Amino acid sequence: MNAIKKYADLVKFSHTIFAMPFALMAFVYALWEDDFGAANSNPYWWITLLVQVVLCMVFARNVAMGFNRWADREIDARNPRTANREIPAGKISPRAALIFVALNALFFIITAVTINPLTAWLSPVALAVVMFYSYCKRFTSLAHMVLGLSLSIAPVGAYIAVRGEFALEPCILALLVMTWCGSFDIIYALQDREFDIKNSLHSIPSHFSVRTSLYISIALHVVTIIALFWFVSYLPQNIWIWSGAAIFTLIIIAEHILVTPTRQRNIGIAFGTLNGLASTTLAGLVILGILLS
Repeated sequence: MNAIKKYADLVKFSHTIFAMPFALMAFVYALWEDDFGAANSNPYWWITLLVQVVLCMVFARNVAMGFNRWADREIDARNPRTANREIPAGKISPRAALIFVALNALFFIITAVTINPLTAWLSPVALAVVMFYSYCKRFTSLAHMVLGLSLSIAPVGAYIAVRGEFALEPCILALLVMTWCGSFDIIYALQDREFDIKNSLHSIPSHFSVRTSLYISIALHVVTIIALFWFVSYLPQNIWIWSGAAIFTLIIIAEHILVTPTRQRNIGIAFGTLNGLASTTLAGLVILGILLS
C-alpha cells in the first residue's frame, strides 16, 4: 500500500479531477448522439467501453505526470516548493519512475487498441503530446497552453471511443478545457515566478508582470466561457445543463476575485479546490441534464 501511495503522489492522481469530468461529459454526449446504442443488441455494451475509457485516462495521466516528474527532477530539487517531490526526495528512483512511465504507456496503447481503429492510431499521438509538455518550460512561455492541450485530448478521445470519428462538438469541449487549464496554470505558476526568472525557465509570469499575467489568464477564461456556452447550445436545453454552465462561470469569476496582483495567498484554493469543484459540478449537471432529456 505504501508503494501505491508513493506512485499516486508522484502522479498527483487527485488531479484527474481536472480532465476526467470532461471525458465523462463527452462520453455521455456521444452516447446521447448515438441514441444510447439503441441499435446494439447488448444493452450493457457501454459499460465495457466506459471502463476502457477510464483506464485510458488513468494510464495517460500516469504517463504525463510520471514523465514530467522524471524530466523535471533536477529542476524540482533546486526549487524549495518542489524539493520534497518523490524523485528529488529519494522516495522513488529516476529509473523506477521511468519504468512506471513505460509500463503505463504500454497499457495505454493496448487499451486504446481494444476500443476502435481510430483510438488505436491516435494513441501514440496522444502520448507524444502529453510527454512533450514536460520540456516546454525550457523554451516557450506557451507551456501553459501545451498543458491545456494535453488535458483537452480527454474529451475528444472519449467521444471517439464511442463514435469512432471526429466531430465539432468534442473539439469545442477541448477548446474549453485547453483555455480553462491554460488559464489556471498561469495562476498556479505565479508561485514560481521568481524561481523561473532566476533559472531561465519560461512561463507567462516569468515573462510578464503579475498583473499582466492575470489579465492573460482572464482573457483565456473568457474564451473558456464562450466555448462552454457554444458547447451547451448543442445539448438538450433544460435547467440542469444551464445551471451547470452558470455555476461553472461563477466559480471561474470567483477564482479571479480570490487571486489578484496584490493577493496571491489564495492560489492553492483557486487552483485545486475551485477548479475541481467547477469541473465536477459542470460534468455532473450536464450529464444529469442529458440523461433526463
